[in-house]
Amino acid sequence: MTLLIMVLALLVLLALRVPVGVALIVPSLVYILLDPTATLALAAQQATSGVFDFAILAVPMFILLGNLANISGVTDRLYDAAVAAIGHVRGSLGYVNILTSFGFSWISGAAISDAAAMGRIQVPAMVRRGYSPGFSLGITGASSLIAPMMPPSIPAIIYAVTAGVSVGALFMAGIVPALVLVAALSAMVWFLTRGREDLRMEKASRRERVRLGVRALPPVGAAVVILGGILSGIFTPTEASAVGVAYIAILAACYGNLGWDKVRYALSTSVETVGGVLIIVAGAALFGWVLAREQAPQLAAELILHITDRPLVFLILANILLLIVGAVLEPTSAILILAPVLVPVAEAFGLSPIHFGTMMIFNLMIGLLTPPVGLVLFVLSSVTKYPVTTVIRGALPFFVPMLVTLLLIAFIPVLSLWLPGLLGMV
Repeated sequence: MTLLIMVLALLVLLALRVPVGVALIVPSLVYILLDPTATLALAAQQATSGVFDFAILAVPMFILLGNLANISGVTDRLYDAAVAAIGHVRGSLGYVNILTSFGFSWISGAAISDAAAMGRIQVPAMVRRGYSPGFSLGITGASSLIAPMMPPSIPAIIYAVTAGVSVGALFMAGIVPALVLVAALSAMVWFLTRGREDLRMEKASRRERVRLGVRALPPVGAAVVILGGILSGIFTPTEASAVGVAYIAILAACYGNLGWDKVRYALSTSVETVGGVLIIVAGAALFGWVLAREQAPQLAAELILHITDRPLVFLILANILLLIVGAVLEPTSAILILAPVLVPVAEAFGLSPIHFGTMMIFNLMIGLLTPPVGLVLFVLSSVTKYPVTTVIRGALPFFVPMLVTLLLIAFIPVLSLWLPGLLGMV
């Protein structure tokens, strides 16, 4: 009964549009006040324990890294190099959109950062070249989901800390599924642009392709530094985030794009985002402690095992739940609330928490393009000035490759586990 009241209180507060962090903290504090064996000091300890985790320190740094990359001209250089390389292919700007997002994902780690950066550059360029606004917005939104699958993925850090798994292993687990998403989106671009010979650009000269390719190499170096350092054991993912920020800051200074106004904007935007995330982390840590105290994971496992003893059925039920939750709740919040409950159940079914985490992250990322919350929808609308309804209509066709990718991730575990296994991480 206590668990039911806690969950209902959370749902009511979320329905009333109370900020997620507050909606998590309020029921938890009421529970503690009514429990004679608990104290407010204990509540403070549990809330701060989530924020003070060493791996969580990577989150603000990677958010700052993405914001610095946006102001430093990194995205422009990646975009120009991709256009020069494949601009002559039919539907080329659709593929350029995907490839640029893939390149930027090694630096960004967040779908919203990718959508903001790519929407500003690519949507106007595609519309000028004859692509419909809906198609341009849809592919930009769909390709932004590559970022949270690739290292340094911010959702992966949140999940790893919450589920108690290796951040590095989860980083590596997302790479092959991200490549599957790239292939699926590319196939959709080919299908939607077939017969459109007008959607070609003049082929760039070899000299121009080489020049722009070389110009894009320094931004690519950020991925080499971050991943190379992690895989070689030189530094942890948390330390890698700080090194990445330093690298991009130096790069921005070399480009002449590190004026005080831009630095202040990057810092203030990062602080605003990080503040919201850490309040949610603190609230989720406290709420999760209450759930654990009331044995919610064990009860959930017993309930699901009573319904089915087949891992396949559990995966289907989990994916349906996550798709519903992702449509109404921001991914970080959903991971912090659901991971402590679902991961032990997944392990009871013999599923790898790394595989389950990769599936969970991508499933919830689809929610970023799903009304009514759909943060990427609103970000694209804001940076391009197109109505949200236009963004939604444009994104609808791309749910096909996204859902196909989700099914492949969910039911072919080797896609997530092969690379971490190859590197001896699982």
